Amino acid sequence: MFRTTLRSSLALAAGLAISTVWLQAASHVVTQKGKVFAPGAVTVKVGDTLSFKNDDDVTHNAFSTSKGNEFNAKAQTPGSTAEVVFKTRGKVAVKCAFHPGMSLAVTVE
Repeated sequence: MFRTTLRSSLALAAGLAISTVWLQAASHVVTQKGKVFAPGAVTVKVGDTLSFKNDDDVTHNAFSTSKGNEFNAKAQTPGSTAEVVFKTRGKVAVKCAFHPGMSLAVTVE
């Protein structure tokens, strides 16, 4: 009985800790214009959302293959926005599949 209660208490505590992280999540915006990510570097926290806003007159495709935070925003036409939630701490290198010179450094704390 004690072990069951202890397990339940630990599970509840873990769930509350995770919920707290998500409740405190913030939103950040990176624009894509002139075939450049602006700003070129951003720091976010685990659970934060990063919006990629295409303010350019060409299509972009932000993506990352950084372990733990892999994503592919797919083709973003001018005026569109794609959102990514970061789930793992670390450094994330973001590129544009269509414009290899575009790069963004994301630090997830």
